[in-house]
Amino acid sequence: MAFKMQLHEGCEKEYRERHERLWPELAQLLKASGISDYSIFHDETSNELFGTLQIESADALDLLPGHPVMQRWWDYMKDIMQTNPDNSPCSVPLKRVFYLP
Repeated sequence: MAFKMQLHEGCEKEYRERHERLWPELAQLLKASGISDYSIFHDETSNELFGTLQIESADALDLLPGHPVMQRWWDYMKDIMQTNPDNSPCSVPLKRVFYLP
């Protein structure tokens, strides 16, 4: 799956540093949820973030918002990116229009 998010201007370095120090319990939660090959890219011209990940079951993603570790991470990140009222990142799912296996 792929998605995009929006980073606040001037927060590029902080965003990168926070992900370099990703909490072990968050990494463990994501892996236990069946997430792998997770990457986030930054478009420096628009400050958009573009994420891709593999997931074993899309239903597993629906359980993540209720997990306390995920909620703490969202609270930690809300000051540097656009978020929803529950602090989750404003995220737009992207549809695949081309695939070359």
